[in-house]
Amino acid sequence: MTRPFVPSVLRPLWRRNFSVTTAQRGIDKICSSAKEAVKDMKGSSTVLVGGFGFSGVPNTLINAVRDRPDIKDLTVVSNNAGMPGAGLGQLLESGQISKMIASFLGENKTFEKMYLSGELSLELTPQGSIAEKCAAGAAGVPAFYTPAAYGTIVQTGELPVRYNKDGTVAEMSKPKETREFNGKQYVMEEAINGDYALVKVHKADKLGNCQFRRSMNNFNEAMAKNAKFTFVEADHIVEVGEIDPESIHVQGIYVNKVIQSTEKKQIEKLTFAKTPDEMLKAGSGDATARRERIVKRASKEFKDGMYANLGIGMPLIAPSYLPEGVEVVLQSENGILGLGGYPQPGQEDPDLINAGKETVSLLDGASVFGSHESFGMIRAGRIDLTMLGALQVSQYGDLANFMLPGKVKGIGGAMDLVANPSKTRVVVTMEHVDKKGNPKILPECSFPLTGPRCVWKIITDLAVFDVSPTEGLTLIEFAEGVSVDEIRSKTAAPFKVADDLKPMI
Repeated sequence: MTRPFVPSVLRPLWRRNFSVTTAQRGIDKICSSAKEAVKDMKGSSTVLVGGFGFSGVPNTLINAVRDRPDIKDLTVVSNNAGMPGAGLGQLLESGQISKMIASFLGENKTFEKMYLSGELSLELTPQGSIAEKCAAGAAGVPAFYTPAAYGTIVQTGELPVRYNKDGTVAEMSKPKETREFNGKQYVMEEAINGDYALVKVHKADKLGNCQFRRSMNNFNEAMAKNAKFTFVEADHIVEVGEIDPESIHVQGIYVNKVIQSTEKKQIEKLTFAKTPDEMLKAGSGDATARRERIVKRASKEFKDGMYANLGIGMPLIAPSYLPEGVEVVLQSENGILGLGGYPQPGQEDPDLINAGKETVSLLDGASVFGSHESFGMIRAGRIDLTMLGALQVSQYGDLANFMLPGKVKGIGGAMDLVANPSKTRVVVTMEHVDKKGNPKILPECSFPLTGPRCVWKIITDLAVFDVSPTEGLTLIEFAEGVSVDEIRSKTAAPFKVADDLKPMI
């Protein structure tokens, strides 16, 4: 065996630094406790916190920050802010967070109340943009262009960042720069650069090398690689060399301190396998019948070999009615390709949830990855079909599905999912009218847009429409017992009737 040539002047240094055995390594990033890890952490800083729902949340580290009330005035970047009394929800309640950069408020009423009452600033950001902003900062890229959010209030700067206590707006978001590439409009997003990152991993060694399990990667990888100081909590601390080199997801160069996780894992939405009929039931028998009609018709949009992303609710039920011999690979934006159904009791896994934060399973051949890669697939048009619900759809395919007046739930991943309609077909499933009987298909949406001119087809309990961004609506199918006149009376937007109009089947 030929030894590498090393100049004589460098040979002592080469031997000292590169012939060290594992047992002789001096690098050791293991801390005795979370308290010890965060002892030098400062307030008035930007903190990146991984996790999605309750999966991959660094609760041990969050609790250590909670126990340091002097660490305050934090800008926290995270998909959401946990729940009251859990995860980041504790730092909201303790007043240590002054600003959140998040995509989703979800069911956290404390978060929503603090924002609307002026106790907290909120920079509501599309989920994919948060992931990419963290990944860009990690890669030393100061800004990038994305199609997500173009033509929405995120782009035009019409989102309140902070309210006064009387409910008036104290600060609005800023308009974002736009630019056209190859005939398509894009929004410029600046990278996020964190002072600290709190992340959760499955395994870590004393060099700081880390490995994730199942869906716990989500935002953790991009955030771990971004911050000036990265603190990792691991389910298992292992010996150097125990993690295969090709299985290391976060390399030790990015990690400053590692601690043993001590908090028990939780499940936010424990969901078990049900029959299609059980999943459809909601309210009265009439409501169930309407949902069943929509879901069964929606299932016919799947073609063999498709890659599809499905919103929660009716879209997730549609694959239960797939025709025999049709195989569809489901993608979940929190980092899963090959999503399976809900688990049987006893088979639930807190490290395995879907984009609705529900417990799920994986099919054979599934793969898992970070949210930044997941949204890269989505924006690049690798997903053939996305199916989601809506509050309103306009005659030219504008979609509104993330905000009602006086209520704030969040954007989530929807703006990214509808950002490339030339490559990804966007199908909306919804009831034809709202609970008050008002039409949901309008000449123009009155609610803030999720995306302009992006919807390809609308499937309701009364009808199916094809949607053209230039020609508008064409009625192509009608439900049993429903006339064209009834559809017109419950549709505010004008539409054409197809020459080959047929019943929904």
